[in-house]
Amino acid sequence: MKVLVTGAGGSIGRALGRGLPGLGHDLRGLDLVGDPAPGYQHDWVVGDCLDPDVVDAAVRGVDAVAHFAGDPDEGSLPSSLESHVHTTARLLEAMLRHGVDRIAYASSNHAVGRTPHDRPLTTSVRPRPDTFYGTAKVAAEALLSLYVDRFAISAVAMRIGTCVAEPTTVRELSTWLSFDDAVRMVDAAIRTPAPGYTVVHGTSANTRGWWDLAPGRAIGFDPQDDAEHFAGSIAARTQDPDENALVGGPLALDDLVRPAF
Repeated sequence: MKVLVTGAGGSIGRALGRGLPGLGHDLRGLDLVGDPAPGYQHDWVVGDCLDPDVVDAAVRGVDAVAHFAGDPDEGSLPSSLESHVHTTARLLEAMLRHGVDRIAYASSNHAVGRTPHDRPLTTSVRPRPDTFYGTAKVAAEALLSLYVDRFAISAVAMRIGTCVAEPTTVRELSTWLSFDDAVRMVDAAIRTPAPGYTVVHGTSANTRGWWDLAPGRAIGFDPQDDAEHFAGSIAARTQDPDENALVGGPLALDDLVRPAF
């Protein structure tokens, strides 16, 4: 399958560049950076996902899109919507023009970050964003749902937890997504055969995990890694109870509150 990976120069994008070819995919990377990520031996498009000409050229000829571009940090409401919703809309419109019918979208746990950690987290909870970043992820998920209903494409919104090389806090022993499992998740999301809209949790099979992995397994995402392997090297901290109280962890705390504009 020919797959466009947006944000291909980012940490997860580079992991996809290393891992997806071994699962039978031919990749095209799209990023603002001018040089391909190290080891990236595939097509590379330089440009912004907000530029319709760049996006049109990047989408032309692919079978699926894995959308990981966007500012990962908290910003103003307008900048967050532009980074996460407008870029998704540009890609969806180009997909329609070129007959591309599947997209795997890098959503975030921050779309439901204000959900209390008092029971297992399902994908059916109401949107409870913890930031403008999370609000933009909610809006992008809604946009995907609209295009699924209007145009019968397949869209998988992956609410990613903490995708880093290894966990470093007690909370991350629950929320960690290994890079290898991120590859497995995207592979499952772009291969799922039935058109429709699906939300899955993007975490590894963590012993301490409390996010429901059944929706991911239903589309073929079977995570293999476990953050518990690193538990012995992680010391308890005084802020752990606060970070564990809500799904969004540190970003859900009130010290990040800022004006919308």
